[in-house]
Amino acid sequence: MVIMILRLLAALIILLLVLLAVALARTLLTPQKVSGYKAPPADERAEEYARKLSEMVRCDTTSHDSVADYERFKAFHDVLEQLFPLVHQNLEKTDLDGNLLFYWKGKAHDKPVVLMSHQDVVPAEGEWVHAPFSGDIADGKVWGRGASDTKCSVFGFFQAVEELLQAGDPGKNSGSGAENGNAGNSGNTYIPPQDIYLSSSCTEEWAGDGCPKIVAELKRRGVKPYLVCDEGGGIITDPVGGIHGNFAMVGVFEKGKADVKFTARSSGGHASAPKKGSPIARLSAFVNEMEKHDPFRRKMLPEVQSMFERLSSYASFPLKLVFGNMWLFKPLLLKVMPMISAQAGAMLKTTIAFTMQSGSDAYNVMPQEATLGANMRFIPHQGREESLEIVRKKAEKYGLSMEVFHAVDFSESVDITAEPFRHFEQVIKQTFPDLPVSPYVMTGATDARFYQEICDNVVRFAPVIYGPEQMAGMHGLNENIEYNCLPGCVDFYKNVIRSM
Repeated sequence: MVIMILRLLAALIILLLVLLAVALARTLLTPQKVSGYKAPPADERAEEYARKLSEMVRCDTTSHDSVADYERFKAFHDVLEQLFPLVHQNLEKTDLDGNLLFYWKGKAHDKPVVLMSHQDVVPAEGEWVHAPFSGDIADGKVWGRGASDTKCSVFGFFQAVEELLQAGDPGKNSGSGAENGNAGNSGNTYIPPQDIYLSSSCTEEWAGDGCPKIVAELKRRGVKPYLVCDEGGGIITDPVGGIHGNFAMVGVFEKGKADVKFTARSSGGHASAPKKGSPIARLSAFVNEMEKHDPFRRKMLPEVQSMFERLSSYASFPLKLVFGNMWLFKPLLLKVMPMISAQAGAMLKTTIAFTMQSGSDAYNVMPQEATLGANMRFIPHQGREESLEIVRKKAEKYGLSMEVFHAVDFSESVDITAEPFRHFEQVIKQTFPDLPVSPYVMTGATDARFYQEICDNVVRFAPVIYGPEQMAGMHGLNENIEYNCLPGCVDFYKNVIRSM
């Protein structure tokens, strides 16, 4: 019996060594790739674009706490009309309580395209190097709240349409000046191959009803978009530790989300004679269990696996070995990825983050009630209802009540093997040579999810470069965008329009 067990162990060890040898050989035979894309140095065109974006940033479009000051957005709309007069002269504009929808009639109407991004910005607090609504142009960047999130992409598609209209019919009016936006209107108005819609809400930052109003208007018109392109992904620098360079990370679905409040109650009392199981102690024990014993299942979704596999050739050797041999290392990756990268780990499971807490108003008073706030993000294989029920049972174990606010489930994923996504990839590659493309799971939330009701192909991609500084500035201090990437942004939207 012992000999049989030893033989079995030896056979397993030999099998494991063979599998490792195969994985190692596949990795060594896979050519090492380098992301070669960098935005070209800023030129006159980029500087002109920077001045326009600066004007947009200077307009304070802060919205939060379920409040959108329409007068702020009216002023912003006036700026848009001054900067993009041909768009306003040639496209049909609809203003839905500050939320904008522009319609550009195409030659055909069977594959309409929506280009979208939001006008509103989060509040700007703290001490900034450049005032948050200065729109300063310095050090190769446009500075200010909204520069990267996301007035840069609003600028991009408005400028793209402005230049296409300015150049006229490319079959009748050609020349490099038209491409650069310097040619006068030839009188031969450009007509896009398909209907184009420009969509921009003013309530995205607080998940308001702006975008739903736009979607409702499109439903009323009977419009079913072939493709919707919103913010969310982008040209991300160093998207995963050990993988360097710029990569087009295209968001293909969003996790769901909910805000959750837990409450623990007691009879209170003086702190000099504390009782066991106080509200704060029970809340703390609950948090400790959730942190130490993760109750959510981990799963490698096809979109996430595709991301790792596509990035594998660009990774350092250890990551290349693991990412490039999912057939062997997937179980290991599911266990260790959350410890290596919080961002990548969040793509594998539902998450809960504890964010707010309150108790007694005095140091020497035991609280009669203590509360704990959390933000949850739901993964498709364990959606809203199942995830909330898991947490509810854990909370009941510690005598906590639970309230759920603003709960929405995950969005459906774009089919990354279907023609619309492949077409979108080709436009990226056409616009940005040597830029690798990968699907990406949105762990945050955007307005794009509202379009899922009327469109099967909703992608999240802002065609600008987000380096570490830009990522840190979103919703933080010193938000900025490097303006040498703005010409690529404009050209991308042009190519989307023309490619249809």
